Amino acid sequence: MRKVAAFSGLLLLAGCGSSAQQDPTPTPKTLVTTALLRRGSQPEWVTAYGSAMPAVNGAQTLSINQPGQVTSLLVVAGTAVRAGQTLAVFTTAPTAVSAYEQAVTALTTAQKQRSTTAQLLSQQLATKDQLAQSEKAVLDAQAALAALKREGAGVAVRSIVAPFDGVITNIAVAQGDRPQPGAPLITVAHAGDIIATVGIDAAIAGQVHVGQRARVARLNGSPPIVGKVIMTNAILNPRTRQIDIGVAFPAGAFMPNEALKADIAVREVQGWLVPHKAIVTAGGPPRLFQLVGGKAKAVAVKLLLTGDETDVVDGPIDPNRLLILDGAYQVNDGDAVRTGRPS
Repeated sequence: MRKVAAFSGLLLLAGCGSSAQQDPTPTPKTLVTTALLRRGSQPEWVTAYGSAMPAVNGAQTLSINQPGQVTSLLVVAGTAVRAGQTLAVFTTAPTAVSAYEQAVTALTTAQKQRSTTAQLLSQQLATKDQLAQSEKAVLDAQAALAALKREGAGVAVRSIVAPFDGVITNIAVAQGDRPQPGAPLITVAHAGDIIATVGIDAAIAGQVHVGQRARVARLNGSPPIVGKVIMTNAILNPRTRQIDIGVAFPAGAFMPNEALKADIAVREVQGWLVPHKAIVTAGGPPRLFQLVGGKAKAVAVKLLLTGDETDVVDGPIDPNRLLILDGAYQVNDGDAVRTGRPS
């Protein structure tokens, strides 16, 4: 009888040992890294494309108000020039020079006629009306000659020079051309007045304002340069059907007509700043995971702004709990995890 009781006790102990082995404590399998959470703000960027070109008031187009010929062209588009530097040589047409010489002769003749009439009046051989007419003829001849001088008719050959330090942005003629009087010849832009003119959709144009900061870069992926919005148009560009925005950047950073991209910070978004890799969007609404007692706890969040590296979110986040970074996409709510070094 004792043997039976002892054998039963051994079976009971064996059964207890088997139950303990079948229900062990789960071992965390997923290794995660963590970081502290912080609040702050991130800019919301609007991207626009365009090119570098002179500001509206930053360029001057040179022309000659006389018929003639461009006998020498000394620069090309993109040339940096100094104030007073010769850009081209223009030869006035012989007909214009002849008109000027005729105006000089007409003035000389009128002045002599006035002197003669004055002498005759002193001898009572002419009337005051005749003297008045001769004086008017002198004034008319002076005015005609002055007008021709302003237009440059009196100079047979002249140099077209740069009015200030700048860059040649456009040349509308070629050497040997005979442009119409007053036609554009060469456009010079101030070196510091080259801006990025970019276009944005009219639907978001109201978000862009003068003074907003911007980032300007070439389309080849070069590092961006800090800029600032200095101009916003109120009408559509008839060619692009977009609203033109002017962005200033440091002088010499880009060449005229260079294709550019501008990111404009239209507003600051406040919230929790969370690394983009910590936001899980697969299989449900956006969420992140915080570490609670060695386990991952899911926290539903609202995405306020998505960035390349950092998102801005809002939700019932506990700032005293660590945020799970690497491994966030491998865990579920309540999973036990192994932690690496906090970031």
